[in-house]
Amino acid sequence: MNKSGPIVFIEDDLDDQELITSVFKENDYKNELLFFNDGEAALHYLTETEVEPFIIFSDINMPKLSGMELREKVHNNEALRLKSIPYLFFTTSAEQQHVIDAYSKSVQGFFIKPTNYDKLKRLIRITVEYWQECESPNYIK
Repeated sequence: MNKSGPIVFIEDDLDDQELITSVFKENDYKNELLFFNDGEAALHYLTETEVEPFIIFSDINMPKLSGMELREKVHNNEALRLKSIPYLFFTTSAEQQHVIDAYSKSVQGFFIKPTNYDKLKRLIRITVEYWQECESPNYIK
């Protein structure tokens, strides 16, 4: 896991993108934020770039390629799997089956986006700081 790498958000809601951007600025994170409006664009980036992202935050319901479909493709791609990129679902709502499906695909977290800005800021801070402290097999010194 590349802790200084970009943080990828697969999020098709422009208002949510603006809120997330604001939260990252307020928390003063140095990681570049990359937004993708659909799973296909994100998959293309993840498979074609040499850059190793720090974290992937993915919505579930997206056009072209859903979050679940994207997670499966990332998990089944050996080169991506070896990068140890935390894959988190960050979505508006959840059905129990979505959570079950997500964890069966080895997702590292499932979060419902808070509607309150301060709660959103806290959730992102806690999540990013957790992964900043976490070790991964390909970056142990």
